[in-house]
Amino acid sequence: MSQLVTGEAVVLQVRIARMPTRALACAIDVVLQGIVLVVLISLLAGFLIGGQASEALAAALIFIVVLLVVIGYRVVMETLTRGRTLGKMVLGLKVVRDDGSSIRFRQALVRSLLWFFVDFAPWFAACPGIVASLMNKQGKRFGDMVSGTVVIRERHQPMASPPLFVPGHLVRWAQSLELSRLSDDLANASRDYLARYTELQPDARTALGDALASRMAVVTAPAPPVPLIAPAYLSAVLAERRRRELNRLATRRPLHAPSYAIPPGPFAPPTPYGALPAPAVPVPGPFTAPPPYVDPRPATLNPQGWAAPGSNEL
Repeated sequence: MSQLVTGEAVVLQVRIARMPTRALACAIDVVLQGIVLVVLISLLAGFLIGGQASEALAAALIFIVVLLVVIGYRVVMETLTRGRTLGKMVLGLKVVRDDGSSIRFRQALVRSLLWFFVDFAPWFAACPGIVASLMNKQGKRFGDMVSGTVVIRERHQPMASPPLFVPGHLVRWAQSLELSRLSDDLANASRDYLARYTELQPDARTALGDALASRMAVVTAPAPPVPLIAPAYLSAVLAERRRRELNRLATRRPLHAPSYAIPPGPFAPPTPYGALPAPAVPVPGPFTAPPPYVDPRPATLNPQGWAAPGSNEL
């Protein structure tokens, strides 16, 4: 596994394609290109022989066809498919930029030109690209170094999660473990070891397990009350770590949307706009409406409750 840092400073864990896989993908592409070249040159030769063209014209046309098939095929395929050729599709490979983004026409063109003229050129005995890929930690050839690209593996077998458990007589010890110093890298390495436990050779299995258990014992405390083999010790620590993570996720309260209403009462927080001014008392002026007229003489009401007409008139 290798790490790619994106433009947003996000670290991506990717699997780098190594030289044997890339060579097989390249061989598939070369075979396909050879078939196309044979067909095109056969058609072109029949046309040239029938037309009795000059040798210079025939050589120029054949050279152009070779360049179009050898270089144009890679440029067009990697541009349209964002980093894949037919050989890479078969083996699950992809060309990406150093930040993990898809390549463009410029990167595809630079990679293809250097592939033909430098990395696997006949006059260099096809050695520079192989030597550079073997010496580079990310398997880059000169074309990848110049264009800023790397070939990664998109398809790989998913690793099964190993069964983690704590023996019944060690539950109390596991609950008292101090795991704050346990890093994610060490936990992931231990989990990968347990997942591949049956695939390792006995000597390598024992040596790797003891090494991981020793590193785990340095960053955790207390030590187990009874002797444990390395796989059982790693499994118990990882199981307790997973249990605590699940409990923390289960008890985490959901975040609620903030309320913008001001609660009533004497202890309400102050308004962000300051104290609100008191309502102004209207002051009578020259244009103030006169107060409503109230007649001091009450009107005479009839038995139905209506005021008799003219009862309050002078």
